[in-house]
Amino acid sequence: MEQARKRARRAPPERSRGTPRGEREWLSIDAEKVAFERPREAGTVHVGLSFWKRLGFDEALGAAQVSERTRLLSCAMVMNRLIAPASERAMAKWIRRSALGDLQGVSFETLSESALYRNMDRLYPKREVIESVLVERERELFNLDQTIFLYDLTSTYFEGLVLANPKAKRGYSRDKRPDCKQLVVGLVIIRDGFPQAHEIFDGNTQDRASLPAMLDRLEARVGGFKRGQTVVVDRGMAFDENLAQIQSRQLHYLVASRQSERHGWLAEFEDLEGFDEVIRLSSPLNPGQRKSTVEVKLKRTDTETYVLSISDGRKDKDRAIREKHEQRLLRDLEKLKGRIEDRRLTRTLKIGEAIGRLKERYPRVARYYDIAFDPETRAFTYIVNESRRQLAERLDGSYMLKTDRVDLAAEEAWRIYNLLTRAENAFRCMKSPLGERPIFHQLEHRTETHIFLCVLTYHLLVAIEKTLLDQGVHTSWASVRETLKNHQVATIVLPTDDGSVLRIRKGSTPEPEHRELYRLLGVSETLMRPKKTWSESTAAM
Repeated sequence: MEQARKRARRAPPERSRGTPRGEREWLSIDAEKVAFERPREAGTVHVGLSFWKRLGFDEALGAAQVSERTRLLSCAMVMNRLIAPASERAMAKWIRRSALGDLQGVSFETLSESALYRNMDRLYPKREVIESVLVERERELFNLDQTIFLYDLTSTYFEGLVLANPKAKRGYSRDKRPDCKQLVVGLVIIRDGFPQAHEIFDGNTQDRASLPAMLDRLEARVGGFKRGQTVVVDRGMAFDENLAQIQSRQLHYLVASRQSERHGWLAEFEDLEGFDEVIRLSSPLNPGQRKSTVEVKLKRTDTETYVLSISDGRKDKDRAIREKHEQRLLRDLEKLKGRIEDRRLTRTLKIGEAIGRLKERYPRVARYYDIAFDPETRAFTYIVNESRRQLAERLDGSYMLKTDRVDLAAEEAWRIYNLLTRAENAFRCMKSPLGERPIFHQLEHRTETHIFLCVLTYHLLVAIEKTLLDQGVHTSWASVRETLKNHQVATIVLPTDDGSVLRIRKGSTPEPEHRELYRLLGVSETLMRPKKTWSESTAAM
């Protein structure tokens, strides 16, 4: 009786022990020895691979004339960035221990990190072709609007000295890491968030200097510009020469004007007549939640349209920033005064240079201070100009947009400009969830390929989120990833009473939340076809 309880149902009498194993329907199983082997996270990989195929990545790599192995390894590297980003040194281990090989029907058991580095070297010269094919494929697949191009820049920093990369330089760090060398990354997206082109600049590149090269890259990626398209940039590229560069390509511009340009419009800002209220909503995760109120007013000249904007939410922020800068300026002015009085700084030229540096460091507040040094009396003075300070206070919370388009209402222009936040979000996604920073590569071409892999991964991320958003589901890839990570592939080990062992490699049964996500994403619930293998004894267990 004890032995019988350990056995599952036996084969029918007509089934002989010589029946081919591939045709067996009934087995006698030793239930106490049933095991569960090699569980692997698979739901996230399954979705990533499905969108890799849907967006035509293999076709894009094929157009670049890379080998099948390069396509396979490039796919594996992008999947790692999407699901569990790691450095290329740690990437091979993740690939070997993921369900990627199961779902693709290949073995990564012997994959080494050197193979991934060599793959980066092969991928580097093909970036332009791959990006161009993806842009066209996504435009057709999602019926994307390419009338608005949103251009923004960010910086990303290195670990190490980076002596072999001439582009690695110190500059304005948006990551607040001025101690590290960095690169500047430019990215153009469209209103739906899909990348159109990216470029990598020296770490000390100013925003305004990057625009001509970026326009060249964008024109090549989208197959030429069409009349009526608009480029949206921030105030760092609001100089006259930048606007002329945009117009020279038969494009329109929409920019935030520089702070100094607001002063000529003070009377218009103070006159509340003509302002219209715009309700600004919070993030797509809470689309019905009121966030803040912005008032906008339209003014036109012979050549440009101006949108004057006053934001309640921005007023307190502007005031806090200005007051903080003023405190720092006063502190540094006192330090400079002490150096002069103690005669640690005596040369008039050097004192003038020190004053100039302070004005450059605190331009927001130094403009309403009269700072002077009298070489005859050696008196150093700084006096606040109250009229200019009051002007700055009245302009807290205000900003101004300008465009050469005449067909935009104030609210429409304001909403188009605020699409730039999607470019900022793209950078946040690439830096944190996709692991772009910090950069450990020391060679220029591998550094640029690392960033290119992050951009390719972002194509997948935004396509997944766009697919959900089109069905009214406001969620992020991070939430999808968290939900799907416990849908796994594993091996079920079934020892039989004749000493042989059947192993079945298959996906687990999806839970209701998995099924719902797969349905929304248009992805099959089946992870893989079951694979059966037999061994003659339990010794391998």
